[in-house]
Amino acid sequence: MMIAAQMSKNAAIIVPARLASTRFPRKLLHEVRGKPIILWTAERIRAVAPEFPLYFAVDDAALEACLSGAGFQTVRTRADHPSGTDRLAEANAVVGASMVINVQGDEPLVTGEQIRALVNGLAGEASVATLAVPFVEPRDFANPNQVKVVRDRAGYALYFSRSPMPFVRDSAGQPDAAWLKQHPCYRHLGLYAYRADFLQAFSSLEPGFLEQAEKLEQLRAMEHGYRIHVGLTDQSTIGIDTPEDILEFEASLTK
Repeated sequence: MMIAAQMSKNAAIIVPARLASTRFPRKLLHEVRGKPIILWTAERIRAVAPEFPLYFAVDDAALEACLSGAGFQTVRTRADHPSGTDRLAEANAVVGASMVINVQGDEPLVTGEQIRALVNGLAGEASVATLAVPFVEPRDFANPNQVKVVRDRAGYALYFSRSPMPFVRDSAGQPDAAWLKQHPCYRHLGLYAYRADFLQAFSSLEPGFLEQAEKLEQLRAMEHGYRIHVGLTDQSTIGIDTPEDILEFEASLTK
């Protein structure tokens, strides 16, 4: 906590907010209980991590109007960025933070503990910090849409993949819930913190074979030799990727 308090003076949260979405068009403006998803996320961040300046990197006038009208700061960015990380880099050229915390616009249940853990992850040698949570259900471990990560003993990423990792040979790659409870395997959460110099360099890095094969942009950083710290949390999040995910989010609000 002390490290995060000291480092937060140099950090800002920037949320990349892109209106186009293949699986769920215009999802950030989709209303839940009369409020757009992007405002659920914005108000959550402001409530759980008020010590960090908060900005939204937007590519569309409708998103800009929605957020500005609710009192949130926006930075208008190009619409043709190939990744959210590139959008962050353009926004931080305006914001000027030495560390950037990246919360996704479709993560309305992010916690303050997660955000501060990301900042702590940059206290060592890492250029990038992220988080992971243990798998509980075997079906999630087998799901290619739930990204797996393996770490070394110091907490740095060895690899990210859509395939189950590690491959449990004795169970033909399909461990049961009891095995997962005894031998934690980790699901990557799409939350990041970056050093500003890494963000500036990222867009000029050539995408490699691993990134193109897995469709995971964090592999570009690893292929170019950047270290990624993976902190562990027991707090999962609900990312809204499809219309079906709305039901899960609404159920969490009822709880």
